[in-house]
Amino acid sequence: MSSPEQVVLVDDGGRPTGVADKATVHGTSTPRHLAFSCYGFDAAGRVLVTQRAGVKRAFPLVWTGTCCGHPAPGEDLADAVHRRLDHELGVRAHDLRLVLPDFAYRASDAAGIEENEFCPVFVCTLDADPRPRPGEVEAWQWWGWERFLDAAASGELSPWAALQAPLLAELGDPRTRRTG
Repeated sequence: MSSPEQVVLVDDGGRPTGVADKATVHGTSTPRHLAFSCYGFDAAGRVLVTQRAGVKRAFPLVWTGTCCGHPAPGEDLADAVHRRLDHELGVRAHDLRLVLPDFAYRASDAAGIEENEFCPVFVCTLDADPRPRPGEVEAWQWWGWERFLDAAASGELSPWAALQAPLLAELGDPRTRRTG
């Protein structure tokens, strides 16, 4: 029998303050916890966007970036990104880079489930189409960068992707910029 998945609770500066069971932490008043987002690009410069599975408790069927998740207590963020890309999408990341180290947000979905995350943002290169896990990803598409930015601006993406998109755009080509 495996132990419950845990998330790292953090203060407003992203410093760890404790841990909590992931299954119980997301609700109508979610404590701030550590997460990450990742945007994977192909050789043509397209970004992989995913639709969250309908069985997801928070933000089901919402289109978002390539992958997001939570590092386990004591797990390096980059290791967590690699683990989740493999688990959710069956892909391997190359040239993984942290580009927005201090991103944080708070947002609630239509059911009132709140996300409250200190959420560093990574970019990487992917050299294959995903093989998504059904309980994680409903659908996926490769989009041109401008289409992604337009979708974020028009409210077609998750709240975190909509907030991250203009920050990524400020970096120029996010695939070649390293921050942090």
